[in-house]
Amino acid sequence: MDLSMVQKLLEFKEGKKIAQEGVADDVLRFDGAGYDKDLVEALERDIVSRNPSIHWDDIADLEEAKKLLREAVVLPMWMPDFFKGIRRPWKGVLMVGPPGTGKTMLAKAVATECGTTFFNVSSSTLTSKYRGESEKLVRLLFEMARFYAPATIFIDEIDSICSRRGTSDEHEASRRVKSELLVQMDGVGSALENDDPSKMVMVLAATNFPWNIDEALRRRLEKRIYIPLPTAKGRAELLKINLREVELDPDISLEEIAEKIEGYSGADITNVCRDASLMAMRRRINGLTPEEIRALSKEELQMPVTKGDFELALKKISKSVSTADLEKYEKWMAEFGSA
Repeated sequence: MDLSMVQKLLEFKEGKKIAQEGVADDVLRFDGAGYDKDLVEALERDIVSRNPSIHWDDIADLEEAKKLLREAVVLPMWMPDFFKGIRRPWKGVLMVGPPGTGKTMLAKAVATECGTTFFNVSSSTLTSKYRGESEKLVRLLFEMARFYAPATIFIDEIDSICSRRGTSDEHEASRRVKSELLVQMDGVGSALENDDPSKMVMVLAATNFPWNIDEALRRRLEKRIYIPLPTAKGRAELLKINLREVELDPDISLEEIAEKIEGYSGADITNVCRDASLMAMRRRINGLTPEEIRALSKEELQMPVTKGDFELALKKISKSVSTADLEKYEKWMAEFGSA
């Protein structure tokens, strides 16, 4: 290694040291003693968010779901003296519904309203190819959540890590992760019974396949809320939210479009708006050479979205949730729902 490389390495280490020393003293940092330093840093970097900045008003419709989540998660934070004994907060909340209906957005809104530290976890975060590492990650996650309490742990697509136990295709490592998660959730529940609810760790989970979830986990997710497809009013609100930065032709009626997209999820509606907003640009660049396209100014491409653009977009983009799927959700909620 030559002298200049050594010099650069020393400067890098010194800079890193100064940056670490410059961290504000009032921000508590989790002590990961007993855990692999890389695991702690990965969770800190990839999961912890102290302000997701998503508010209830950012989410169109879903008034019933918002009301239930406020009661289950937000109010216990605001009124800890009331939510004790038999009124203690729920151990866990499960949001059930078709894909693209806003479950993740709702979880982030809950964390913002509560002012809690938000742990956004997916199955890939909690799985490792090394034996024993996944259980350790689950344990570390809950320890960190208790340290940063009040905290919200949001586990997206929970069915992928907590499918039914005892099936023929279940892997031993998968069973150990489920067992560790159940043990940790029991720990959260017993802490809620004895401690101040303002120090609570709330587990929020979301799934598109509630019928695949392990029965023991379903019991621990005591509050189960259905997140449905948007109503006609919700669809019109979603169109307004998605198109707020786009110029619209005066002839467009969003209420009329909302009627045509009945059965579309929030994600489907976003895709329709995105496709319609690109139609004018596609027409403008049709037949042009790459040089001519690059020479176009932003103003030349900023043309209003027309009614015809939406009609073309709707021909290309179909709804992603079938009637049979909706019937399955309704049947499951009738049997296991607790909203």
